[in-house]
Amino acid sequence: MQSVVDLIQLANLRLGTELTAHDAERELAEVPCWDSVHLLRLVGLLEAELGRPVPVAEVLEARTLDEIWTAASGAVSNASASRAASDTAVSGAASDTAVSAAVPA
Repeated sequence: MQSVVDLIQLANLRLGTELTAHDAERELAEVPCWDSVHLLRLVGLLEAELGRPVPVAEVLEARTLDEIWTAASGAVSNASASRAASDTAVSGAASDTAVSAAVPA
C-alpha cells in the first residue's frame, strides 16, 4: 500500500464502497457511500494490510480519505524510523563493545 488511491481500492474491494480518486479530498460527510462503520472497519483493514497498528485517534479525527491515509502512512513512517533508530543504537552499542574489548585498560 503506497498511496491514498491504494486505500480507496482497499475500501472498494473489502467494504463494498464505490469511492473514486476524486473522493480522496472530499469531506467524508460529503461522500455518499461513507459512514462511521466504514471508518471503523477501515482501521482494521489498514492495520492488517500494513502489518502494524495505525493511530486510531488520528484516523477518527480525519475529515478526508487523504487525511486517513496521511495518519496511517505516518504510522508506517514512524514505525520504520523507530526501527532504524533502534537498529542504529544496537549497532553503535556493539561497536562500542568491540572497541572497548580491543583497547587494553
